[in-house]
Amino acid sequence: MPVRLSILDLAPVGRGQTASDSFAGSVALAQHAEELGYERVWYAEHHNIPSIASSATSVLIAHIGAHTRSIRLGAGGVMLPNHAPLTIAEQFGTLAAMYPGRIDLGLGRAPGSDQNTMYALRRDPRSAEAFPQDVLELQGYLSGHTVVPGVDAVPGQGSRIPLYILGSSLFGAKLAAALGLPYAFASHFAPAALDAAIAAYRSEFRPSEQLERPYVIAGVNVIAADTASAAQEQLQGMRRIRAVNLYGRQLGVRDLDMTDEQADELLGAGAAARVDEMLTYTALGTQRQVQDYLHSFLRHTEADELMVAHQAPTIEGRLQSVALLGDAMLSVSTS
Repeated sequence: MPVRLSILDLAPVGRGQTASDSFAGSVALAQHAEELGYERVWYAEHHNIPSIASSATSVLIAHIGAHTRSIRLGAGGVMLPNHAPLTIAEQFGTLAAMYPGRIDLGLGRAPGSDQNTMYALRRDPRSAEAFPQDVLELQGYLSGHTVVPGVDAVPGQGSRIPLYILGSSLFGAKLAAALGLPYAFASHFAPAALDAAIAAYRSEFRPSEQLERPYVIAGVNVIAADTASAAQEQLQGMRRIRAVNLYGRQLGVRDLDMTDEQADELLGAGAAARVDEMLTYTALGTQRQVQDYLHSFLRHTEADELMVAHQAPTIEGRLQSVALLGDAMLSVSTS
């Protein structure tokens, strides 16, 4: 049975590029993934990060949908406490009407931002506490059984868009289990609780109308290249980007303006430990090396699906990584 492989795309903006360049790259990546037989492409909500252009997630999905034919598209995820559940039901109901049978909705409770950005979003810091209730309200709109009397999502009512709970801790795992929803663990950047979260989800899972048995999606980074040295060079580029994203603002430098030398200074000053911990689960190297790593990761997690973040710093590198991995692990092409 072929491995289920999917892609997480943050619509990265490289040095010297614009958001328009990023979106063109995301279109090319989704089209390539579709041809190779990847399951889905998800886009993540982040805010106030100059190197990530996927903040308006539903708008980006609409754009990608217009340039693809069959691959599933979705949020991985929408940070629900940033939004009213009705608004998300309407947005994704609109997408489901545009692209029937192709839309997913992954939900997280993190802010996807810092405290100042939370204020700019008008987000109440306590809003994450209502995440379980907000998920149920959203589910009611999409199922056509609203929990708010007299209020329906138009469009969206009765669309039954499949929901996924995203997380990096036991909270999300237990919530997904209690609601009988698929669970996607963010092991591509928060690996610490991977084993415990998956175990808790599987042991506590209760079947639901959407899902009869547990379904685990595990995140993993991939950098596949023609040679191991080329992949290692791309990894160093990604380590610099991560270091700058995490610590650059402390120096008053926006991430796209920082030089490689400044980024290397950050890594040498202590950022490397945090960055490398985030990249714990990374398949790196040639096609064969990446394939072997991912098969080992699948044996370890027994995941039903891998959500792959292709981490090359350039769109050319990401497209090559998508192709090498797809050729190695996907036996069915949709082209």
